[in-house]
Amino acid sequence: MPIPLQNAACTWAGFRRARMRFNPHFHATLAEWERSVAGPREALLEIQWRRLRTLVERARATTDHYADLTPPSDHTDPARAIAETLARIPVLEKKTYRDRPESFLCRDVPPRERIRGKTSGTTGTALPLYYTRRAVAEEFASFWRQRRHFGVELGDPNLTFNGQTIVPFESEGPIFWRHNHHGHQTLFSLYHMSRKNLESYVEGVHEHPATWAQGYPSSIFLVARALLAADRPLPPGRLRGVFTSSESLLAFQRDTIERAFGAPVRDRYGVSELAVSMTECAERRLHVDMEFGIVELETEEETDDFERGELLVTGFANDATPFLRYRVGDVGTRSKHPCPCGRPGDVFLEVDGRIEDYVSTPDGRLVGRLDHIFKEQLDVAEAQILQDTPEAIDILFVPHPTWDATSERKLLHEVRTRLGDRIEVNLRRVNEIPREANGKFRAVKSRVGSVKG
Repeated sequence: MPIPLQNAACTWAGFRRARMRFNPHFHATLAEWERSVAGPREALLEIQWRRLRTLVERARATTDHYADLTPPSDHTDPARAIAETLARIPVLEKKTYRDRPESFLCRDVPPRERIRGKTSGTTGTALPLYYTRRAVAEEFASFWRQRRHFGVELGDPNLTFNGQTIVPFESEGPIFWRHNHHGHQTLFSLYHMSRKNLESYVEGVHEHPATWAQGYPSSIFLVARALLAADRPLPPGRLRGVFTSSESLLAFQRDTIERAFGAPVRDRYGVSELAVSMTECAERRLHVDMEFGIVELETEEETDDFERGELLVTGFANDATPFLRYRVGDVGTRSKHPCPCGRPGDVFLEVDGRIEDYVSTPDGRLVGRLDHIFKEQLDVAEAQILQDTPEAIDILFVPHPTWDATSERKLLHEVRTRLGDRIEVNLRRVNEIPREANGKFRAVKSRVGSVKG
């Protein structure tokens, strides 16, 4: 399609997303949470206990998986009642959910109200998900409580660097962005960021009015580095903030982005299962949005100042499929001291998500956040991209029994959509994907596109 029609398609998609996200429940929830954010902590625990009790009772009454769950505690103290109730619930592993996702569906949510989704596939393993408009509205209330705190309002123009395939891969530019006019949004392609093309991104960032930016740290970093290399950083104060999510934000990325965009970076941690939300404050600490869910730690290391371990999350928002004490696969470090910013509640010093390399294409593009390749691949149990040269990649994959020729065509189509036809793609079926020495899984390992400052 001509670019104007592509912009129209982006605008229509933006309109549909906005209708789902910014409904009356969103506005009511945002107003309520902007009142509750200041605490006190006891009030936040009251909210958590009320929502946890309702969640457990619904899960017991309306799902097959939780039918035999022990009833909630009857203690009157919220903190103790929460602790007692959680202690009675077994930890939920991803494999348990993946094997029988239908057993988690709440029967009191009609099928017509369920929205079908998938996890982002950061481990190369996509999970089928179900949620409702109310759940999406609550997640976006957590987004917008953070953004409004830093002076950003709904309707403000913004620059977006997310994973949508908005520009055909074969396009040679010089325009590597499209417009969602309904959302006052300029969307930049993640799949055209070669050294040559980034000169156009610099022009695009300067050309389009915006008061804030959002997206994946790895992609914003590449643009930030190009802005500095061209000696054309944005003037300080033009943007009120750069809001990152979906990847681990590395220290050198934050520094480069802040210098290039002339604005502070504010991070957020969440998951596709809508089971946890943490938002960063001005002290660069992640606060658990306690109205949205509960975060526990399986403590592996502890000092007088912090405790560190795997996260177990219990989300209140997802009323279609409850996730109780869900092992999400990330490790966090929780502070034992109040945050200097003054906000009460649970606060994390950091959450270690997955740090991936870029894939380098034969024409010099660096492409990050390639978990989208696996988002639709429900016939793949696990997958990993390996790259030793810019000319080729190997995809190691563990197939499900449902894997067939159609599955292979779908996987290759997703690869070609994001990496083009010039790169050689070798599919290698394996029994398991090797882990790193620290036990972590890396979805992309590249010797020619490693993350570095």
